[in-house]
Amino acid sequence: MRIGQQPGGHGFAGGPSHPDDHRTDEGSTAAEKSAVGRAFALVLAYIALTKPRVIELLLVTTIPAMLLADRGHVQPGLILTTLFGGMLAAASANCLNMVADADIDKIMARTAKRPLARGAMPVSHAFVFGVTLGIISFFWLWFTTNLLSGILAVVTICFYIFVYTLVLKRRTSQNVVWGGAAGCMPVMIGWSAVTGTIGWQAVVMFLVIFLWTPPHTWALMLRYKEDYQAAHVPMLPAVASETKVTKHIVVYAWATVAATLALAPGSGVIYAVIALASGIWFLVVAHRLYAGVRAGTPVKPLKLFILSNEYLALVFCGLAVDSVVGWDTLAQLLS
Repeated sequence: MRIGQQPGGHGFAGGPSHPDDHRTDEGSTAAEKSAVGRAFALVLAYIALTKPRVIELLLVTTIPAMLLADRGHVQPGLILTTLFGGMLAAASANCLNMVADADIDKIMARTAKRPLARGAMPVSHAFVFGVTLGIISFFWLWFTTNLLSGILAVVTICFYIFVYTLVLKRRTSQNVVWGGAAGCMPVMIGWSAVTGTIGWQAVVMFLVIFLWTPPHTWALMLRYKEDYQAAHVPMLPAVASETKVTKHIVVYAWATVAATLALAPGSGVIYAVIALASGIWFLVVAHRLYAGVRAGTPVKPLKLFILSNEYLALVFCGLAVDSVVGWDTLAQLLS
């Protein structure tokens, strides 16, 4: 006889008295665990809609832009509030981009596991989520920084969805060139949050990212060009030869490095040295990719894709350090 059980096998009050009761309790527990698992999976799916890894670019570029705008000073509170608003805007744009691209995401192997492609939630729910994030980002930036920053956030979202995703992406091989402008806006938002205006340094930082985006993106697309061909999306690597694509990559790599150096007069020696050294490194890898394609030898375009991320991070981190140190700018030293 088990402790707490009467000889006849009947349990005390509240205790199980039949084997089926065990199965019922186990079934309820399993159902509860299943419900919790589904809820957790849905939360993860909504997070995935925002493309968290893409938002990293916001952090890499916004903070240095704000530090340069207020050279020699750091305002942690303003930086955090601006980053949060910018993250909401980027999340909104990324989410709405997935809504617009839900049809082709199902076709491409690289995107087949995205939330809408695998039916994790209705498209209408994702649309409402994206719009809501955009509205919150506008009012957050307006109330915590200024109206210009909020307007720039809305312009970024609208440009990314209506100009790039709905017009350019499926109609021209130059889609990434012009569509990349949306990814350049965080520096504008960061600069305007500090100054309430848009200075020439912000414009140059915008150009750095604008010119960097094509070689960065095309390097990735060289690896997945079959996906874009299957989806009938005319990304340059999907419609042009590898020689032509890598030649364009080299041209834009040179333009990117030139733009980083154009920012040197408004910064100091630390930034200038880092921009020059990392720029040479970036150009060497780009030229090697082009030379390998022309020679017909096996190449690894993803190497340039990864390097381009590291390159941009080096340039903007160098700018952040230079701005915090606050030494005289090159313009001041040469005047």
